[in-house]
This record gives sequence, structure tokens and C-alpha cells, in this order.
Amino acid sequence: MEYDLVIRGGLVCDGTGTPAFHADVAVKDGRIAKVGEVTGRGAEEIEATGRIVTPGFVDIHTHYDGQVTWENRVAPSSAHGVTTVLMGNCGVGFAPCRPHEREMLVKLMEGVEDIPEVVMTEGLPWNWETFPEYLDALDKRELDIDIATQLPHSALRIFVMGERAARQEAPTAEDLDKMRALVAEAIKAGAFGVTTSRNVMHRTKAGDLAPSLYSDVDELCALADGLNQADAGVFQMIPAPSGHSEEEFAVLRQIAEHGRRPVSFTLLDVAGQPGKGWRGMLEALEQARADGLEMRGQVAPRPVGMFYGLDLSLNPFSSHPSYKAIAHLPLAERVAKMRDPEFRAQLLSEQPQDTNPTTLALIDAFRATHEWDGPRPDYEPVRDNRIEQRAERAGQSWPEYAYDLLLRNEGRQMFYLPAANYTAGNLDAVREMLGHPDTLLGLADGGAHYGLICDGSFPTYFLQRWARDACDDQRITIEDAVAELTSRPAAAVRMTDRGRIAVGMKADLNVIDLDALDLHLPFVAYNLPAGGKRMQQDADGYVATVVSGVVIQRNGQPTGALPGRLVRRGRELMAA
Repeated sequence: MEYDLVIRGGLVCDGTGTPAFHADVAVKDGRIAKVGEVTGRGAEEIEATGRIVTPGFVDIHTHYDGQVTWENRVAPSSAHGVTTVLMGNCGVGFAPCRPHEREMLVKLMEGVEDIPEVVMTEGLPWNWETFPEYLDALDKRELDIDIATQLPHSALRIFVMGERAARQEAPTAEDLDKMRALVAEAIKAGAFGVTTSRNVMHRTKAGDLAPSLYSDVDELCALADGLNQADAGVFQMIPAPSGHSEEEFAVLRQIAEHGRRPVSFTLLDVAGQPGKGWRGMLEALEQARADGLEMRGQVAPRPVGMFYGLDLSLNPFSSHPSYKAIAHLPLAERVAKMRDPEFRAQLLSEQPQDTNPTTLALIDAFRATHEWDGPRPDYEPVRDNRIEQRAERAGQSWPEYAYDLLLRNEGRQMFYLPAANYTAGNLDAVREMLGHPDTLLGLADGGAHYGLICDGSFPTYFLQRWARDACDDQRITIEDAVAELTSRPAAAVRMTDRGRIAVGMKADLNVIDLDALDLHLPFVAYNLPAGGKRMQQDADGYVATVVSGVVIQRNGQPTGALPGRLVRRGRELMAA
């Protein structure tokens, strides 16, 4: 056979944003060999008539740092057309790390990214200490899709400063020199950047702030110096969500001016944010671009939502003493106990008790959740159907009302909180952010928040909601939508060999039935190490997903093929 794979007759959206065209796509030795009319045969052929053919999606905001060391599927992202993920975001990860400091990183990841400690304790092999050694360990992994990573600031701070990193101590000049050198070392070894967080919600489960929260701007600029020394890499940060938007952007701009490297940051529509909020950030981004700085906001295509339920990480009674006493029981036993009238009365008489203020805030936020009881997910719920308002109409307090709802479906009922990007009760702000030239699609957080957030489905939702189903004045063209998922994120982090359908590019591809594209309801699966749980979400419409010329998924089902590998910065062309 002349080719390894030929995809025939599809509508090719090549990732550049230019008009789609009908063509065949031929693959040889993991690369795209021809785009157009292909007369030669392939050892494998996919009929794509009536479907769109896209580059594989590139997700630049994930947390698979641990998961890829213990399993081979990068799920849920690989189930939603993603063929490359960038890990190590928000300043948290597992390298560099000395053996006696492992527990600190595990507890931090447990609190910040909702990964149970027992899952990491059993799953992580810890066959590394330095960041280059971590990359070497990842190099040995065989996965369904490609992975790339960044250096997390909190792990770096602990590695350099030890216990001082988790206390309110400033680094010494020697500490800063070590951080600069280690950032440069990581970039030269193949990391794509360095990441940090200023989000006060980022805490251990006990409530201690992430080490990066104790850093001042000089320390952040030292990290940027490390990028500058390596003459490569991007800087990613999550700002304080409740901070003054103008002041937070001033910090970001100072980093960009100091390091002269690309900077990206989390950009959300957050209720009650002082200053101009997200619109002020967009204005500041435009000015930065005019001044020659490369800065972008990472935006989400829907509300950034959290889920609650008895079978998930949080419910409105998670921190009540009586519930804590039964939390270890299997779900069925907990439900039976909660149906006891005496237990109900006792629990409702209590107040939540927790050392972590973030946990208490999230529990109180349950009052603004929406019950999901339909056949399909509803990411744009009607504001009047929040639990608190339903309880008022029923003549009950919201905890009383919620208690009974939690027991529905044998305790598996889910409740959705559109926590950000929904302050006006619609997605108008989201659409405005998505359409801005200085934003990137991101924030899916795959590999984290196993029992709280299920946003690895962002790519599917984005295509379905904004490219197919939106009204005319809000619709994003399919060509632009595909570019937002492929070439634009790849270019932003300097991945040079993927994100476009063109001869010589890496053969990462999707064949999608756009009309059939649809999201299922999330569900809970107990398939992590130590029997840990995670939320998963399936989708219809993915005819095939291809990585390095190998089909990894057909009609929503994995084939078992594992062509995915670590991608090292500067060596992308060798990654196939």
C-alpha cells in the first residue's frame, strides 16, 4: 500500500481558519503525506463523506501530571478529540521533588486539584527527583495521546526552599538564583514553560495556602528570568479571582515586560470582582499587544461549573459532624442512614466545621446549584430554578430541601453550580471573550477535580454550542472554531509540528459527524488507583481520532492503540 491511512471525501477544516474544502488526507509514517485527491490506497481507509476532518485538538490547560504515570489513557480528554495535552498548570505538579517532600506535593494536589491522597499514594511511581528526571520517566510511557508539560512553581519552591516554602517566608537571593537556574534547566530539558498561582482558593485540604501564594512579584520575575535564560518557554498564571482586575493585570504585565516571554492567564467572568473585571482585562490585553507584548487570556467556552452529590467530593453536608461520621461508608449504606428521621433531624441541626475556608465557601454555595434531572446536560440553567429559590417556594430552608433531593436516584443525584462565566445568567460574556483576538480556549482541567468538575468535554461543547447550535449573530464559523482548538493553542505554546492539516505535519486528526455531536450526562466511575472515583463524560459524533497516523478511537470507543508519547519542547518534530 502506498499510504498507511487515507481519510476520504471529508470536509477539511485545516486548522488555519481559512474556508473548509473537500479533500482526501493521506498519512505515511506518522506524517501527513498528501491533502487533495488521493489515488493511491491506504492500508487503512476511513470514509469521511458528510463529516468534517480536523487536526487533533491541542489542550493547553490540563493536570494529567500524575495520571499519565499510572495509566495509559489520557481520559477524559482523549474521548473529546484531544490529541495533545499540556500539563503542569497553575503552579502544581509532582516535579521536582525530593523523597522527603513528596507528602507536601501530594497534600497540595489533593487540596488544589481534588485528587484523593490515597490515589496518588498508590498510583505515583516516584521514579524521579529532578524535573529532567521526571521528563525521562514520562519518556518511557506509552499513551493514547501525546503529553507535554511545564514546570510548576509550588513544586519548585518546595524543592529550593524546603519547609520555608510553605511558610510566609520570602526567598533569599540564593534561593532566587536557584529558581532561575532550575527553570532554565527544565526548559532546556523539554518543558514548555513555567506556571504559578495567585488564587487564594488554592490550598491543601486542611486549608494551608499553596506555596506559590507566598511569592511576591520579584520571585515571579525570577521565574521569567529562567525562561529568558533558556530563550524559550511560556509563563502561565492563575490570578486572584477576587482581586482588583487592574492590579492583577499589572502583575502579569510586569512579568511579560521583565521576561519578554509569552504570558497567558486564566480569564473568567467572576461575580463581584473589583475594577473593570474581565472587560478591563481585555482592554489591557489590547494595549499590551499594541506595546509589543505577547499576552493572552485563557477562557472557557461555558460556565466553569462544579458538581455536588453524595457520590462526589462535596455535598452540602460534607463538613457536618454527623455526616463526617458516615462519610467512609459505601453510598448505599450512607443513603440508608440518611433516610432515618432521627439522623436527618440531627444533621440538619448542625453547622459545617472545617479548617479550610474554601471548603466552607463551596458548601454554602450549594444554595445556588441546579438539580440535573434531565436526559442531557444543561449548562445554561434558568436562574429561578436554583435550590435556594426552589426551597423558598416549597416553604423550607435550603438545607432541608436539599437533604431530600440528595437521596433521589439512590443517592446519585447531581447538582450543578455555574460558578463563573454565568454572572448574568447567560453566556453573552463568554461569547465576547471567545471572540477576542487576545484570548485562547483553555481551562478544561482534564486530569484534576475528579469528583468536583468535569470540563474535559470543553472541545465537544465548544463545537456543539458555538459552531453548530448558536444563533446567527453569535455563531463561530466551523473554520474558526477548529482553529481555536488546534493551530492557535499550538502556536501559543510554540508547538510547531501539529495543529494544522498540511503535508509534513504530524498526523493527528479527527473525523467528526458534526450533526451527531452530542454530550452525555457525566457519571461516576471507580477506576482510579485504590478504587478512587472520577467523573467521566461520553460524547457522540467522533467517528475517529488519529494520533501519529494511528487510530486510537472509533465511534467513541478506544481501539487500545497507544501511539502517544512525551513531547519535549524544541524536539516536537522527533515526537512521532
